Amino acid sequence: MRGVHGLRGDVRIEILTDLPELRYAAGAILHREGSDEPLTVAWSSPIADGPGWRIRFEEVRSRGEAEQLKGVYLEAIVGPEAEPARGSYFWHEIIGTPVTGIDGVALGTVREVYRSGGAEVFVVAGGDYGEFDVPAVRDFVRVLAPRRGEIVIDAEALDLKPPRRHGEGEPRPKAPRRRTRRPKKAVTAEGASDAAASDVGAAEAAADTAADTAAADAASAES
Repeated sequence: MRGVHGLRGDVRIEILTDLPELRYAAGAILHREGSDEPLTVAWSSPIADGPGWRIRFEEVRSRGEAEQLKGVYLEAIVGPEAEPARGSYFWHEIIGTPVTGIDGVALGTVREVYRSGGAEVFVVAGGDYGEFDVPAVRDFVRVLAPRRGEIVIDAEALDLKPPRRHGEGEPRPKAPRRRTRRPKKAVTAEGASDAAASDVGAAEAAADTAADTAAADAASAES
């Protein structure tokens, strides 16, 4: 049930059957999912300007009662004559079927089926690829045999890639550069004494040179 129309309890439904003219014919009996209480179709018509059908049930007489049906799935009791054609299956037969790739790799199982546009879509989960959708068309589904427990899909056509694990494929952080410090030369007490002695010697030599220069100047003046 997708919505409510008008004040008399009409509802708008999404079509999940291949035989809407039969399922929604006046007098047909449907049930809420998981309930035995009948919903008898009093009137129905396809929606002209959009997908789905508009239905009125004899047991639903007001908009308020119809609001309680929003989001509810409807079921029909079918007999052997309603068996699907060769190569077709009920949704409950597909759910739970193992799914493999054409290379034999297990990809998970069908957890859910839903309709998108005019085709069914399988929700597959439980394998290394995580959860993904598979449109039920020949381009992607190569073998559909749920009654023998086999669904084979073309993972490459779906462009499936395993989910990247945490840290996988990420660039490794660069290690911090280590600065090499040049060791300072140690100055020993003996070296320090030698340096001090050298400085004293240099000072004495400078004093002797100055004295010699003064004496030479004095001699030149006398002459």
